[in-house]
Amino acid sequence: MPEIQLKKPLAKYIDHTLLKTDATPVQIKRLCAEAEEYQFASVCVNSCYAKLAHECLRGRGVAVCCVVGFPLGAMSPRAMAYEARCAAEDGASEIDMVIPVGALKAGDDETVRETIGAVVEAVTGRAIVKVIIEACLLTDEEKVRACRLAESVGAAFVKTSTGFSSGGATEHDVALMRKSVSPAVQVKAAGGIRDRETALKMIAAGADRIGASAGIQIVSEG
Repeated sequence: MPEIQLKKPLAKYIDHTLLKTDATPVQIKRLCAEAEEYQFASVCVNSCYAKLAHECLRGRGVAVCCVVGFPLGAMSPRAMAYEARCAAEDGASEIDMVIPVGALKAGDDETVRETIGAVVEAVTGRAIVKVIIEACLLTDEEKVRACRLAESVGAAFVKTSTGFSSGGATEHDVALMRKSVSPAVQVKAAGGIRDRETALKMIAAGADRIGASAGIQIVSEG
């Protein structure tokens, strides 16, 4: 595909990610060292590793992003807000939260709004919130609703996927999500992005950030 005009170095689009169940502290330290070397936008880790990642990256120009309510979003709003607050207190400046997908599909927009709003409120002044809508489980109408609910309560980003469900990011979903929110809200594509060509397609479709465990491969491909 033809090169697109990037607004910043490709590495600064990437959240260098390790969310596997069996991730060890040694692997998290390696992730952080790689993120510093390549100057990725952030490392994205489970909240139990927020403090370790913060210690590794303090002053290194790489943010710490933590997932909360991950990967199902099936938590009470209070529980998700508490996890987010703990992660922010431990040094995370970005929070990637999963919406209660079942509530959205049931038409219970108030629960979705309450959950996102509780997380945003819990970390205001400490961290921004990216809202994972798990697009592979939603109709286009539901994707639009989820994005608008996220913006209505102060989310900084909407994000396509956890990467742990039945599908990942698609150009269609990124473009639809970009159209569903104002320019004040950014879009993160995640799930199945393993090479430079795919990453550039997502950026061309409207992604401001890419979540990937293959960040080094993406930026190393010519």
